[in-house]
Amino acid sequence: MSRPALEEPTRSTTTYSVPKAVAPQEVTAGPALDEPSLFFNRELSWLDFNWRVVHQAIDSRTPLLERVRFLAIAQSNLDEFFRKRVGGLKRQLGAGVRLLSPDGRTPAEQLALIRRAVVPMQREMCRTWHQLLVPALADEGVVIHTYDDLDPNERDRLFAWFKDHVYPILTPLAVDPGHPFPFISNLSLSLALLLHHPSRPSLQFARVKIPVSRGRWIPLSEPGHFLPLESLVTEHASELFKGADVQSCHPFRVTRNADLRRDEEEAEDLLQMISEELRERRFAPVVRLEVSRAMPPEAVALLLEELHLDLQDVYTIDGPVDLTDLVRLADLDRPDLRFPPWEPVIPPEFRTAASEEPDPSVFQILRRRDVLVHHPYDSFTGTVQRMVEEAADDPRVLAIKMTLYRTSEHSPIVHALARAAERGQQVACLVEVTARFDEQQNIEFGQVLERAGVHVTYGLVGLKTHAKVMLVVRDDEDGIRTYCHIGTGNYHATTARLYTDLGLLTASRDVGYDIVNLFHYLTGHAPEQEYKELIVAPRDMRRTFEELVEREVDHQRRNGNGRMILKMNALDDVGMIRALYHASKEGVQVDLVIRGHTRLRPRLPGVSENIRVVSIIGRFLEHDRIYLFENAGNTEILIGSADWRRRNLEERVEAVVRITDAAHKERLRRMLENALEDRRLAWDLESDGQYRLRVPSPDGEPDHHRFLMENAMARRSGSTRTE
Repeated sequence: MSRPALEEPTRSTTTYSVPKAVAPQEVTAGPALDEPSLFFNRELSWLDFNWRVVHQAIDSRTPLLERVRFLAIAQSNLDEFFRKRVGGLKRQLGAGVRLLSPDGRTPAEQLALIRRAVVPMQREMCRTWHQLLVPALADEGVVIHTYDDLDPNERDRLFAWFKDHVYPILTPLAVDPGHPFPFISNLSLSLALLLHHPSRPSLQFARVKIPVSRGRWIPLSEPGHFLPLESLVTEHASELFKGADVQSCHPFRVTRNADLRRDEEEAEDLLQMISEELRERRFAPVVRLEVSRAMPPEAVALLLEELHLDLQDVYTIDGPVDLTDLVRLADLDRPDLRFPPWEPVIPPEFRTAASEEPDPSVFQILRRRDVLVHHPYDSFTGTVQRMVEEAADDPRVLAIKMTLYRTSEHSPIVHALARAAERGQQVACLVEVTARFDEQQNIEFGQVLERAGVHVTYGLVGLKTHAKVMLVVRDDEDGIRTYCHIGTGNYHATTARLYTDLGLLTASRDVGYDIVNLFHYLTGHAPEQEYKELIVAPRDMRRTFEELVEREVDHQRRNGNGRMILKMNALDDVGMIRALYHASKEGVQVDLVIRGHTRLRPRLPGVSENIRVVSIIGRFLEHDRIYLFENAGNTEILIGSADWRRRNLEERVEAVVRITDAAHKERLRRMLENALEDRRLAWDLESDGQYRLRVPSPDGEPDHHRFLMENAMARRSGSTRTE
């Protein structure tokens, strides 16, 4: 099937385009496929993605509190970017690394470009808060005050509350020869003060940490009115320094490097190594300093000196320092200002027919046919979680094995596995303790499981286990059977309501054979396994995907019908991008649905004019990975945990499975084609690096997420939306 003849996305003079930090390089005539000008910079492409998140906060079509939430998400994204990406580049720079990125830039050049991109982004985020969201919230009765707004009665009430609830918690730390500069924890909100003592000739610096863990937005007497906690502490800072004159008091925040190098080959105990890394990360070098624009230069200079930073590491903020706490405002009980509620649907295969008595088990359902689930449209708790919980309580189940990369804080999955082990089942769980920023929680989950008698493995040396797989071995009446789940997302009941992820539930003997072997690899550290249906990284995933791309090239040469639709979170693997460029040059039609960053430059004449890239940003976070290869009408579709990134293909254990059921393949094709046709959430990537938001069609066709919600409702009622 050839690419559908879609019209070019409608443009208008108001179409939104995200700003670009730097224009991409000019492409020379007839370039080699590894020419640096053919690749976008990964870090700048990621910042382009965050611009698209910022736009959700700007877009008045988005419900107001969701706009506030998107602004908090954009800030959180930026924080993680500095911790991981900027931290990594600074580490390279400090080590004297001059390795060029695929687009031909040194670490120093990339850091300079990142700053050029972040400064206007941070400025726009502050503008969005002050000029767009604060007035819009006030119109809806949610009012954010400054201290100067308050009347005398409110001020008196707040002062009493400050003395009772805040003052005892605060720890003022002054800097002098007897008191060294204090440790500043990562991403904590602080006040920098300059004090004048009558007996001292010079100003003294002091720091006060704002205790936001109990809430940053102080409710005022009138419902829906709030004051930021730092405003109250600033107003009463003199209470902390009796006998001194507070000359200035302004907020600041530091970001510490999270990109620490570990040597797993030398580690005798992986858990001990990760625990030590967590302690090191707490005291890691600072990579960013955010300060209020009004902070005096002498206070900024002192912070720079004590934190060992340069001026280019300072970001001045015109507004609240740290917008991540806006998420607490977004959670206000105002359903009229949020997305309409969505309750995931129990798929028809999992609903009990009136004629069935007793209710069929998950295992009876899967013996009839495979089930494809798509969260959050299909219920996670009613399908995947149900499978784990039924397995834990089923006396016929002999063994449960699964991987845990991330899971929810009070995970029902963990409780079910522990219960199964306590009942005497064989339970094995690979808990990935190197999952970034979830290391401590995963260590604790592993210890809970171990105490219950679960066989816990903490990952493979040198490889993260990112595969999302579960195996249940059951003693059925006709012999031992395996039941499996292979997914694109984590076993996380909370994110399953927010992230779009696919999962295949199957009793296929071939898939079961493969996952048995995969767990032998993971728990027995025996990599030489055979797989019939599963594609496993790093063993053979790159080779398989390269062969599938080349097969489309062969079809194009023979029949002119080469086509691929590939959906993933990010695409930065140079080898796979070169393979796609080669396919495009041969005439293969390539459609990419990529939520996040990509190094690939589409629509370049003579190189990638047959490649188009679409990014979907909306109420749900696009997280599923789907790979469709047309294969001259004998379509092959795969789903799984891996993006086309070098780390996924070479540095992680990943699992991708072929979808064989014709109805499932058709359902996945409709999903992909609807994403390509979307005119509300879709952004088109141009060859110059600009992302342009499409203009909705006049007929009001639902957006991609709404389409999938309607489809889930239709499937529940026995029909399916296809138009």
